[in-house]
Amino acid sequence: MSATADLILERRRVRRRLAFWRIVAIVAIVFAVIAMIPRAIGPVRGDHLARIRVDGMIFDDQLRDETLRQLAKSERIKGVIVHINSPGGTVAGSEALYESLRKVAALKPVVAVMSEAAASGGYITAIAADHIVARGNTLTGSIGVIAEIPNIVGLMEMLGVDVTRVKSAPLKAEPSFTTRPDAAVINAEQALIDDSYAWFKGLVTERRGLTGNALDSVADGRVFTGRQAVELGLIDAIGDEETARDWLAENRDLSTDLDVMDYDWSESPLPWPMALLEESMGSFMPSRPILSPGPRLYAIIQ
Repeated sequence: MSATADLILERRRVRRRLAFWRIVAIVAIVFAVIAMIPRAIGPVRGDHLARIRVDGMIFDDQLRDETLRQLAKSERIKGVIVHINSPGGTVAGSEALYESLRKVAALKPVVAVMSEAAASGGYITAIAADHIVARGNTLTGSIGVIAEIPNIVGLMEMLGVDVTRVKSAPLKAEPSFTTRPDAAVINAEQALIDDSYAWFKGLVTERRGLTGNALDSVADGRVFTGRQAVELGLIDAIGDEETARDWLAENRDLSTDLDVMDYDWSESPLPWPMALLEESMGSFMPSRPILSPGPRLYAIIQ
């Protein structure tokens, strides 16, 4: 046999060995991923509680709302725990999240667990739940609405810049950062704020039963600690997720032995090891559903 033939045979043997070890490596990765996320593959097939997280500023989010609709319809999800760490958000975004959570609560129990802060829109999120738990030093409340419009007229005058505006009516595109607002503009803006504020207070009355002086004392825009919030009737208890689960067991007959699965509405809803594997292996992984359990919520909404 010639040297060339020997070389060809040796190359073939090397390729076969490399192919074998590639297969072994892929199998090892798959088993490692499965070992890392046993809860996301096994218990999720049975009855469990869903955990979602609302972090950062709250805006309108169609994927979030669709995820919550699917969560509400799932027969295997027996209850929902909403972890909140948010200073607030837009009025419309907070309204959308509140309504989505109320639709979930119409079909299964929902409890809210406040973290560092659940204020303004974060508090609106919390009162969508059937029961609210907070840390003693959680900041919550901030019942109110605010609009801030920067104004650079003084700077423009200093620089000698002038803006010509042609409008169909005096209040079109007002207030503007290039003009000083007059009384009519301020009054129109105040009417918007007052309307949204009345809506916010109406939610507090509906969900927390606060009216009259009790409502006025908590609806002046200030924040409260969790301890203060309990005394004022804004929340129900001081504690954590375990406290929330105890309430579900005592009041909704949902055993504390039920598994808790995190649900995610980001654009990559697989548990992160699976998402990493999918990214590295392309079409090897199956398609992803919109609603999928994951190690934690990582929807970035700010």
